[in-house]
Amino acid sequence: MIGSILIANRGEIAVRVVRACKDLGIRSVVAYSTADKDTLAVQMADQAVCIGGPETKESYLKSKNIIMAACLTRCDAVHPGVGFLSENAGFAKAVEDAGLIFIGPRSETIALLGNKVAARKAALEAGLPITPGSKEAIADLEDAKQTAAQVGYPIILKAAAGGGGRGMRIVRKQSELASNLALAKKEALLFFGDDSVHMERYLEQPRHLEVQLLSDGQGTVVHLGERDCSVQKNHQKLLEESPSPILSDSLRNAMCNDAVRLFQELGYRGAGTVEFLLDGDAYYFMEVNARLQVEHPVSELVSDIDLVHAQIQIAQGKALSYCQSDVRCKGYSLECRINGLSAGHIKTFVMPSGPHVRVDTYLQAGSVLSPYYDSLMAKIIVHTPTREMGLAVMLRALDEVVIEGVKTNIEEQKLLIQSRPFSSGRFSTDLYAKVIAQEKHHG
Repeated sequence: MIGSILIANRGEIAVRVVRACKDLGIRSVVAYSTADKDTLAVQMADQAVCIGGPETKESYLKSKNIIMAACLTRCDAVHPGVGFLSENAGFAKAVEDAGLIFIGPRSETIALLGNKVAARKAALEAGLPITPGSKEAIADLEDAKQTAAQVGYPIILKAAAGGGGRGMRIVRKQSELASNLALAKKEALLFFGDDSVHMERYLEQPRHLEVQLLSDGQGTVVHLGERDCSVQKNHQKLLEESPSPILSDSLRNAMCNDAVRLFQELGYRGAGTVEFLLDGDAYYFMEVNARLQVEHPVSELVSDIDLVHAQIQIAQGKALSYCQSDVRCKGYSLECRINGLSAGHIKTFVMPSGPHVRVDTYLQAGSVLSPYYDSLMAKIIVHTPTREMGLAVMLRALDEVVIEGVKTNIEEQKLLIQSRPFSSGRFSTDLYAKVIAQEKHHG
């Protein structure tokens, strides 16, 4: 049994895991950097331990410090949260080797899925549709030219070991290939320590959908429906909703069943997400996120299943107590990410409340939005019977927000939600660029 958990993360996700620990009667220990010593998670946890300086390489990415902190504070397990080392197979293996429980997939599963080429192969073997592209990492420029000729332009180059838009380049004609291949490989090496890239056909106006799953590693896999994450800025998600307004029931069932089959084939353990691109009525496997995701509250609200509780129970070797027929997704949920546009001291910080509204944050008046980390300040999530009502409640919630001291993206979020394409449900991943460009033109 897990009696204490070291939380190797920061921000709202650290607060989220601390709360789950309190719910389950588990002692929580937060690992923090010197820049985060006064944050809410540190104040809420049963114990907190400093693991290094403000730079991520000195703290949240320093696995030895994290594991040492877990051992010194007599923790049984480590929860990696999201980002940082949450999908680092070496870290998961080091946690396991230290005699601790890693609250996430097995290290070998993370290693397999962390390589986009290997993940595509696994998906293909499980019978999932994948976008046309290279079967292996691109060997050299000549290989890239031949593959692009077979796939057809436009193509996209992606870092095999990466994500989040890093090491990603769109190429529309052969004359642009050499320079973009060099840049993609350079970025891949810089951000992920591996310059391997692969190639896929670039879909011009797709929808970005993902299926949330739980798997106990003992044969039971359930999905909690899909999330539509198509509203993005520079490949970073801004709005996430469930269910997707664009999917038919038949397409939804096919996609979710494919995701379940992949996890069954992998023998996956824990929470995870299978991501797809939707192009018309065709969908294609993109990747697996072998961890909890920032937008997990959306799935929690529609399914009434606590994903962090489930992660902890699965890590203890417990089987899921429910099967797919027990999961009932109800209503509509929308998450809005409130991002800071500048670092600084927060003078006023008022979040919305009232019916149908949930807020996940780690900030309060007097907090500092640090320049060292992600700019996410809060997640506002609504859950209502219908999408129309959900959009109205979200706008009401955004109107209640008062943040002084730093600039935020709240006004942009309002523009996106009120735009005709979003309200109609008919949009693609280029929505942000179109709405903001139109606003600047009229402004």
